[in-house]
Amino acid sequence: MNSLFYQETQISNGPLVLSHAMQQSQSVALGIFIDVGSRDEVARLSGISHALEHMLFKGTQQMDVHQLAEKLDELGGNANAFTSRERTCFHLHVLHEHWQEALDILMQMVREPALPEAEWQREREVIFAEMAMVEDSPEEWVMDQHLEALFPGHSLARPVLGSHASLSALSAKDLSQYLQHWYRAPRLLIVAAGHIEHDDLIAAVAERDWGGLELTNDMENTSRQPVAGLASGVQALARNGEQAQIIASFAGVTAASAQRPVAWLANQVLGGGMSSCLFREIREKRGLAYGIGSHLNALVDTGTWSITCGTEPDRAAECVSLLAELLADFAVNISADDVQRSKRQLQVQFRMGLDSVEGQMLYLGSRFDEASLLSPMQWLEQIQAVDVETVRQWATDRLSAPALWSIAAPEQALEKICARIPA
Repeated sequence: MNSLFYQETQISNGPLVLSHAMQQSQSVALGIFIDVGSRDEVARLSGISHALEHMLFKGTQQMDVHQLAEKLDELGGNANAFTSRERTCFHLHVLHEHWQEALDILMQMVREPALPEAEWQREREVIFAEMAMVEDSPEEWVMDQHLEALFPGHSLARPVLGSHASLSALSAKDLSQYLQHWYRAPRLLIVAAGHIEHDDLIAAVAERDWGGLELTNDMENTSRQPVAGLASGVQALARNGEQAQIIASFAGVTAASAQRPVAWLANQVLGGGMSSCLFREIREKRGLAYGIGSHLNALVDTGTWSITCGTEPDRAAECVSLLAELLADFAVNISADDVQRSKRQLQVQFRMGLDSVEGQMLYLGSRFDEASLLSPMQWLEQIQAVDVETVRQWATDRLSAPALWSIAAPEQALEKICARIPA
C-alpha cells in the first residue's frame, strides 16, 4: 500500500514492512514488533514474553552480550524494548546514516539470539528486582491487582512480568522454544520512520532469510481467549502507605474501534488535562489529590476507560464520594465548549507528534490492529466531525454501566472508603 503518510510492502515469505518518510529529520527510528504478549501465554509460562524481551539483549550468534552492548552504545542513539499484553517490540533510534547497521542488529537480535543459560540465570534475578520495584510502587501494584479482578480467570489478569514461581521454572530452552513458536514472519512487523527511503528499507529486509523459524511441537499451542466481559464491584486491598489508591474502570473501546475519536474526546473532557473535569474538581477546587486523571486502554477485543487517583487515607472516603457524584453527572454536563477545547488539545497533541520520529515509528506498530492506518491529520478530521451530543451519548452508555472499583488503603480506613462507592 502507498499513501502520503506511509508505505507498506509484504516481503515474500517474510514480514510486513512499513515506513514513514520524514526527510528533514536527522535520524531514523526502527522497530520490530511481534504479535505476541502476556495474554498469549499459558499459565505455566507466565512472564515468558517479557523474559524473552530481556534476553534478546544478551547477545546474538555473532556477538556476545558485551559486544552487543558496545555496538548499541557505539550507535549513540536510543535502544529499548517493551512487552505489553498483546505486543512485544524492539526499537532503535539512530542517526540516519547508521540505520542499516541498526536494522541489522535488530534483525540479529530477533532472528539469531544467543539465549545462553548462564545469562538467563542472571537476568532472571534482574526481573525479580523489577518485580520488587512494582511492589514498591503503589500505583503499579494496585493496577496489577485491579486487572486481576477486572479479567477474572483470563490471561489478561496475569501481570506482564509473570511471577517468581513461573520464572523460576523457566529455562533457556523454554525461551528458545517460545521464540521459535511465536517469532515467525507472519507475526513480525518491521517499521521505520525518519530520514529513510522505503525501497532501501525493503531491500535490506529482503536480503535476510526469513525461513527456518517454524512452529514447534514442543511448545503448547495457544490462541487468544476472547474476553467475555469486564467484572464489576468493589475490590478492597489492605495496604499501608501515605496514600490511598483509587481505580475505577468502565468499558472503553477496542484498538480498531470506529468510536475512537468520540472516546478520545470524552476522555479528554473527563480527565485528560488541567482543564478536565476531574483535575478541576478533585485537585484544584478541593485539594483532594495530587495525581488524578482518566485513561483509555484499547486491546484487540476489549478496552477500558479508567479513572486513577491517589489521596490521603483520611480523605479517601470524601474523594470517592465526589468521584462517584462527578461520574454520575458527567455526561449530561458536557458542554459544547468542553468538546471544542478538547478538540484543540488533541489537535496540538497530534500535530506535535508529527515531529517525533520515535512517535511515528511506534504508531506504525499499530498496523497489527487494522487493515490500514489513518494519518494523524486524517484522525483530526474525524475528531473535528464529532458533535457534543455524540460525546454525551457515548459517555452516558459507558458510565451508566457497573464499574469495578479497586481501593488500596490502610485496613482501618478501607471499610469507610468502600462504603462510599455506589452500588
